Amino acid sequence: MRTVTILGATGSVGTSTLDLVEREPDRFRVRALTANSDVAGLAAAAIRTNAELAVVADESKLPALRDALHGTNIACAAGRQAVIAAAVGADWTMAAIVGCAGLEPVLAAISGGKTVVLANKEPLVSAGELVLAAAARSGATLLPADSEHNAIFQCFDFTRSERVRRIVLTGSGGPFRDWSTQAMRDVTPDQALAHPNWSMGAKISIDSATMFNKGLELIEAARLFPVAPARIEIVIHRQSVVHSMVEYVDGSTLAQLGPSDMRVPIAHTLAWPDRLPTPLPPLDLVALGRLDFEAPDEARFPALRLAREALAAGGARPAILNAANEVAVAAFLAGRIGFLEIAAIVADTLNAYDAPAPDTLDAVLAVDAEARRMAQERMKDSVV
Repeated sequence: MRTVTILGATGSVGTSTLDLVEREPDRFRVRALTANSDVAGLAAAAIRTNAELAVVADESKLPALRDALHGTNIACAAGRQAVIAAAVGADWTMAAIVGCAGLEPVLAAISGGKTVVLANKEPLVSAGELVLAAAARSGATLLPADSEHNAIFQCFDFTRSERVRRIVLTGSGGPFRDWSTQAMRDVTPDQALAHPNWSMGAKISIDSATMFNKGLELIEAARLFPVAPARIEIVIHRQSVVHSMVEYVDGSTLAQLGPSDMRVPIAHTLAWPDRLPTPLPPLDLVALGRLDFEAPDEARFPALRLAREALAAGGARPAILNAANEVAVAAFLAGRIGFLEIAAIVADTLNAYDAPAPDTLDAVLAVDAEARRMAQERMKDSVV
């Protein structure tokens, strides 16, 4: 029986992971579940799975968590250090804490030398070299849960990587793929959260609408797969059925297809190198009828250009891009800035701030903090 920890158990990826784990009680035992502040969701999941430990990041929520778990044998804790401690000890850990807040727990999980599944892009974007070096030291296995990177992983021949001609990252294009720049000026958070194909959390939904998610995925793919960034391409695929592709030098292209449901890539990582059944119906290609692909428009979606430039520049640039984007997305969701200001704030922060390549966790966190401060400063000039 494999022990499982889910970091970010109440988010969209966490609940999808729980759904699969709960369907296979003879295969998985839950060691720890963490959440930011959703005590009710965390406690309910811990009770259903008979978890050993439940941790809430918000320390003020600890009394409520204790009350919710009263009469059970489930231990509980709270605070950032408790989340980091909970990340260590399981055979398989799902890293699904949104944003750079997930970096320290990811590194803690990797230190255990077991299997760590990356659902949050930010650790590899902001601290890719540190994460990969930590995995090399501990012998941990890193598996991607993002549908795109999981698709590439399933198609990529690591034993003959020199035979790969290119990687093709697909993306739906988000809810505004057909909107003009002028029309996007008045986008509301509710409109941006309404993804046409996927059910996701708020932050990643906004990233999909701006296409920053695809930019972050580009950087992540460059960390995970031994292919030059220039050979990683992005295409818009409206149906979200082909999750990504790998093309080889002989002209063969391998693609992974599946429904727009995160349980598919999560199931792959849960059972890897085996396969795990999911409750999803077979893919009906006849009913689907067609698969469409088109080039992305970097003029309307400058996030793609900003991400590629940050990746090419290296050093602290990806971390700065990620931090500024997190700040801008939070401000947009709060109604403080307009939709198009997200990319503008990221671009201005990148123009205003640079730093040497961070080579320690503290250095990464310092770059992240300064980029956030400068993005906040830049927002003073924004008018909704």
